[in-house]
Amino acid sequence: MYSMWRKKRIFTVKCLPFSGSPAPPLPSVMSPSRVAASRLAQQGSDLIVPAGIHCTDWIKPFLLQAEAKLIHSVSTSFHFQCTRQIISEKLGRGSRTVDLELEAQIDILRDNKKKYENILKLAQTLSTQLFQMVHTQRQLGDAFADLSLKSLELHEEFGYNADTQKLLAKNGETLLGAINFFIASVNTLVNKTIEDTLMTVKQYESARIEYDAYRTDLEELNLGPRDANTLPKIEQSQHLFQAHKEKYDKMRNDVSVKLKFLEENKVNLLFTF
Repeated sequence: MYSMWRKKRIFTVKCLPFSGSPAPPLPSVMSPSRVAASRLAQQGSDLIVPAGIHCTDWIKPFLLQAEAKLIHSVSTSFHFQCTRQIISEKLGRGSRTVDLELEAQIDILRDNKKKYENILKLAQTLSTQLFQMVHTQRQLGDAFADLSLKSLELHEEFGYNADTQKLLAKNGETLLGAINFFIASVNTLVNKTIEDTLMTVKQYESARIEYDAYRTDLEELNLGPRDANTLPKIEQSQHLFQAHKEKYDKMRNDVSVKLKFLEENKVNLLFTF
């Protein structure tokens, strides 16, 4: 099921249903056995409150503990909704918002990152090998120069070979400097610029899950009855939905800007080598 959102190519995609057999539902209320009930009653009758302590003082720690659990449950309800959204998408029971154009650009970015990492690895290998070759050429040039001074009959030939090896070493150093500059540029591109963009992509994907979670929650409330109990919940859900929608739109725009900036940097990098 695809539903157009705004004027961009953003869709709400209905995932395929889960083909496995569902687990039988658990009962909402579980009653203790007669033996367990009698034990609980016996424990309750044996409960003795120490002298000098009022009943309210005795139960106060339990009330504080219950209050703390309630606060914790409210703080974790956000994580529960996001987890429920992720599981629903995995099982094919939920829907997710998809920006086809942006998702395609993100997939290309991740694929390009792997290719750039391979180029970086090969360039580093080339730099290491070229450094060893230049070092060997320099040593060979010095050896020929020494033979040129000690072998008068081959003075000219050894001198020519010495000059050739020194010239090759000098040109190799120039090439080595260019390769090292290229390595530094690609390393910055891969491990800083692209990595920073992918961090923003992760934040965008998290914002998308949050947005879809509250969108689904609002849709479920709107399908239910409207009375004095549900109207405040619908109003609160609408407020949360709007807040996460604005966050999702902001993160989507941030990803688009960084992808554009990354493309410009990539073009400039290709002209440096």
